[in-house]
Amino acid sequence: MVTATKTRKTNGYAEINGGDLYYEIAGEGDTIVLSHAAFIDSGQWDPQFDEFAQQYRVIRFDNRGNGRSAKPAGAVSRRDDMYKLLQHLGVDRAAIVGSSMSGEAALDLAIEHPDFVSALVLVGAIPSGFQVVGEPPRYMQEMAQTLQGGDTKAASELQIRIWLDGEYREPTEVDPSIRRRASAMNKKVVENKTYLIADASPLKPLNPPAMECLKSLKVPALVVVGDLDSPEIRRASDIMADGIPGAKQVTITGAGHVPNMEKPQEFNQAVLSFLRGIH
Repeated sequence: MVTATKTRKTNGYAEINGGDLYYEIAGEGDTIVLSHAAFIDSGQWDPQFDEFAQQYRVIRFDNRGNGRSAKPAGAVSRRDDMYKLLQHLGVDRAAIVGSSMSGEAALDLAIEHPDFVSALVLVGAIPSGFQVVGEPPRYMQEMAQTLQGGDTKAASELQIRIWLDGEYREPTEVDPSIRRRASAMNKKVVENKTYLIADASPLKPLNPPAMECLKSLKVPALVVVGDLDSPEIRRASDIMADGIPGAKQVTITGAGHVPNMEKPQEFNQAVLSFLRGIH
């Protein structure tokens, strides 16, 4: 099923790996794919979708278990879902902008199918095989216990504190409109138990992992991180920027894990400038 709007956008569902994935497409030209962080959905890209579509063909979609896509029935390979969805949509080459978990999946996809990915923008991401050190983020253990206990409202609030507010801010220090938007998107993720079912033990992890393949990557890459993101994610960003040949890095001041939502003007300028430089 595919529907079209008056603004020349299309949206629909594609049956991928046994479940429907929801997608939206706008614009014409070279293809850019926007893939969201695990705790929200494709609405993350509201500040980018229309603007990028003025110059490119832009695709965004809800990962399995998020937004309007199907609930997960078991472990998922995020890179395989992405690849098969884009094949279904007739894409043979694309720049992929991946946030957090989707950045990891995009990097894995670029390693597995190097001719398919024309460029990478990795936002608050870590490469597969990255070993986290030190204490977990605050609220992480409490959130996991709450999620397993079935208190979805409390678990959702804790996820927002972990992934939006972050290590250095309290809820009152984050734009309330962004917080409300992220909370609304996160509610479905928690209700679907997406992480526990789909991602706790991912299907078909890349072997060897991306950490061991960075120097062999021949894809233009931009690594974006908020200066208020967690120390380990900032460390992972540095590793990718140093390890991927020719990679560029941008740190966005005053933003946490989803800088595209908090600082859209700075984010859009950085990404569009990078893409113009390679096309």
